[in-house]
Amino acid sequence: MADSGSPPTEGDRERLNRNFAELLQEFRVAQTGVQILFAFLLTLPFTNRFGQVVGTRDLVAYAIAAIGAAVATVVLMAPVSIHRLWFREGRKPELVDLASNLAQVGLLAFIVALASSAFLIFDVALNVWWGAGFAALVLGLAGALWYVVPFTNQRRRR
Repeated sequence: MADSGSPPTEGDRERLNRNFAELLQEFRVAQTGVQILFAFLLTLPFTNRFGQVVGTRDLVAYAIAAIGAAVATVVLMAPVSIHRLWFREGRKPELVDLASNLAQVGLLAFIVALASSAFLIFDVALNVWWGAGFAALVLGLAGALWYVVPFTNQRRRR
């Protein structure tokens, strides 16, 4: 008989279900940011000033941002479709691993979209140097907080 004062142990199935639920919550958070950015990018070409303000450099930045946001949207939604197709097939371990990898790919695409959008906004509003500076700031901040900090803390815990 187990000691009533000890914490219950988590079985493999419970752990996989919890991991998948946590991943889905993370996808929801990321997807909200991607959707807001993508909506902004989708409406931009339909504004009156878009053709007047945007030069070749800004069109390239816009295209990169739009592609990044579209890729992030598709990749971050993929685990939902995969889960529906694999439902009740006993493939939860594969699903959790695949969803985790897709989350990383989706976040990388989102970083590209964010940095390109930052460049576009500040290049149009101020100049190319402000655009490059703000894009570098976004890349550096996202890279540091999304990758460097977690990897650094992970190594310390081992």
